[in-house]
Amino acid sequence: MQRITILGATGSIGVSTLDVLARHPDKYQVYALSAHAKVEELAEQCARFRPARAVVGSADAAARLTALLRERDLGTQVEYGEAALCSIAASAETDTVMAAIVGAAGLAPTLAAARAGKKILLANKEALVMSGQLFMDAVHEHGATLLPIDSEHNAIFQSLPQSYARQPGAAGVAKILLTASGGPFLNRAVETLEHVTPDEACKHPNWVMGRKISVDSATMMNKGLEVIEAHWLFGAPAALIEVVIHPQSVIHSMVSYVDGSVIAELGNPDMRTPIANALAFPERIESGVAQLDLTSIGTLQFHKPDFARFPCLALAFESLEAGGTAPALLNAANEVAVQAFLERRIGFRDIDRVIARVMHENDHHAATSIDAVLACDARARAAAGSIVAGLAR
Repeated sequence: MQRITILGATGSIGVSTLDVLARHPDKYQVYALSAHAKVEELAEQCARFRPARAVVGSADAAARLTALLRERDLGTQVEYGEAALCSIAASAETDTVMAAIVGAAGLAPTLAAARAGKKILLANKEALVMSGQLFMDAVHEHGATLLPIDSEHNAIFQSLPQSYARQPGAAGVAKILLTASGGPFLNRAVETLEHVTPDEACKHPNWVMGRKISVDSATMMNKGLEVIEAHWLFGAPAALIEVVIHPQSVIHSMVSYVDGSVIAELGNPDMRTPIANALAFPERIESGVAQLDLTSIGTLQFHKPDFARFPCLALAFESLEAGGTAPALLNAANEVAVQAFLERRIGFRDIDRVIARVMHENDHHAATSIDAVLACDARARAAAGSIVAGLAR
């Protein structure tokens, strides 16, 4: 029986994970669940899965959750705050941690899981984007197992030989090909993107995701962050990572080999597939996802990305090449800018302008410690906030 902690249980990844777990009650048991503020949803999950512990973001949320669980006579222990998140991630009572908290808030508990030697199902991009070397060092030093949940990285993981070593050219790998749908604005006239609304940006053509990650997909920052992740996960330099626009989202990513072969992972666009793959690895379990019918698809298309349309993707490559804390600057500025856009304080194309200014107007340094990374993150957020305030006037 594998005991699971889910960080970010009420988000789309957390909900999909619980759906897979519910299909295999003989294999998996939920140890702990966390959510930031969705108390009612978390209470419903606790009622169904009866975790030993539940963590929320604030004392007020904890009080509300405690009251709801008391009404149901559940024995779940309610806690709140970052220290509690780190505790459930590192607990001896859990075997596997689904790291699905969105944003920089997921960094500390995911790192705690690595230092505790857990099996980590990584859906939190920031652990690698902000502190890739530090995080990977912790994984290796403490014997943690790291399995990617992003559909693209999971596809690459499945397309690589199990003997693959994290270094350029290992096992005859020539290039890693990250596929991208292109989001909702792939064919929209570039000059009209100034007037995009949050609701339009959140209407992804293939995937059902949260609002922040949906905007990241529309700007292709999501793919840029995945490029940085792929660098750390697979030991590939930026020159060996290529982004390919694939609007159908059937091929989730590919690996090109020196002999001319290209191995790809295909499937319907449903996050339960990579979740099930990582949960059961190296075995396979039923995920609830329908089998792919290639005859109903008919045509698969591929295009090179247009950096004029997607400047955020170019900025992500730039930050990877710069190294150190440059990706932390990128990530923090993006989070601030996207939130401002969702709140209608800035326009859609202001997102990449804010990020570019933060990156080019602030120094980056070697990522020598988590404190250094977090200090860079705080500095970038303050800078981005000032820029947003100027744009919003």
